[in-house]
Amino acid sequence: MKKITTLIVFAMLALPAFAEDTNKTTESIDVVVENIDTTAAEKSVVKEENIYKEKSNSDIKFPNGLQFGVGVSATSGVNGFVGYANKNFDSFWWKRLGLRFDFATTAPIESAINSAIDSAMGDGMDIGDGITINDGTITARHFGALVDFYPFGDTWFMGGWRLTGGYMFGRLNVAANLTSNVDGVPLDPMEFELNGESYRYPGGDIDGSASVNWNYSGPYLGTGFDIGLIWGIKIYMDAGAVFTNKTAAFNLNVPITGLEHWNGTAWELASLDSTSFEQDKADALKEANDELGKIKIYPMVKLGFMYRF
Repeated sequence: MKKITTLIVFAMLALPAFAEDTNKTTESIDVVVENIDTTAAEKSVVKEENIYKEKSNSDIKFPNGLQFGVGVSATSGVNGFVGYANKNFDSFWWKRLGLRFDFATTAPIESAINSAIDSAMGDGMDIGDGITINDGTITARHFGALVDFYPFGDTWFMGGWRLTGGYMFGRLNVAANLTSNVDGVPLDPMEFELNGESYRYPGGDIDGSASVNWNYSGPYLGTGFDIGLIWGIKIYMDAGAVFTNKTAAFNLNVPITGLEHWNGTAWELASLDSTSFEQDKADALKEANDELGKIKIYPMVKLGFMYRF
């Protein structure tokens, strides 16, 4: 009987402790399982992030975003550019920014331009005082570094519109020969005024020249767009202006040989010693250049095709 009583007491004391140990073991197993599940979930998330990153990185690998274009500039000739702009960046700003190195020159088409000018002038352009402009020529070029900002990022259609700023420098040269257009046999004298003074060539013949040279540089501001066609080919257009404090310079070359000056009572042979011809020419050029000095904006309009990888 005592043995039975002892077993009952032992069982009453041991069972709660065993049950507590069992619960702890179960809880430990649950924690392990939970940790395993959490680790698996975290690994899954990390794996998905890595897959996303790998995909994103594959979208921006070189040469993706590299771009180049070829077109025409209304004021600089054949236009071209190379640059970079990638709409696949995840960054709000990087997908909206682009960089271009822009250049243009009339060199490849100078003969065509000059032929078109001669054709348009025909027998010459009469500018008054018996003077005709013949054989006009135009040469131009520019270089610049530009930063593009696409406000709408990669939004369809509107994503191609951009605002552009940068710095440009270039040159424009316009030159023409001056001849007379007087009639008569022998030719009537050709008279003209220079700074309010009267001059003439008795034989009615003149062989002079005039030119405008503009070496400009300054900040560029403009806008434009590039619209996709197929396979990365796009149409691009730019319209803007260079704001410069370097103005155009006008130059006039009128030969003094055979030139006569009206002294108020009679015509006298002009010479550097006996007349104020050079001073009159300098004053006339200053007046013309003062007018040109008011123009401090060099316009630019460009249109062409581009390709973006």
